[in-house]
Amino acid sequence: QVQLVESGGGLVQAGGSLRLSCVDSGILFRINSMGWYRQAPGKQRELVAFISSAGATNYAESVKGRFTISRDNEKNMVYLEMNSLEPEDTAIYYCKREANWYSGNYLQEVWGQGTRVTVSS
Repeated sequence: QVQLVESGGGLVQAGGSLRLSCVDSGILFRINSMGWYRQAPGKQRELVAFISSAGATNYAESVKGRFTISRDNEKNMVYLEMNSLEPEDTAIYYCKREANWYSGNYLQEVWGQGTRVTVSS
């Protein structure tokens, strides 16, 4: 069953902006931490931004000051606002529901299918 679906990727020139969206079809969205990850060709997948269930955020050094992660618990959505994009930001971006515990049950992590972002120089 579909649980996380990303959208908003595309081709943009360096210096431009994109907004990625991720909708979570799960019923416990508000208790889960969420993350945006990316994987560039030939590189390992890396954490880009993280937001806890309480709204605390954390960013990779390479995107600090340029990217903003946010969430809307009413809509089960998490967003990644990306500004001042650089060619080095080119990658497939994945939304992830982090693993969690709820009522004694382990909720395993869930990944979306990814959305491609290409930044031209």
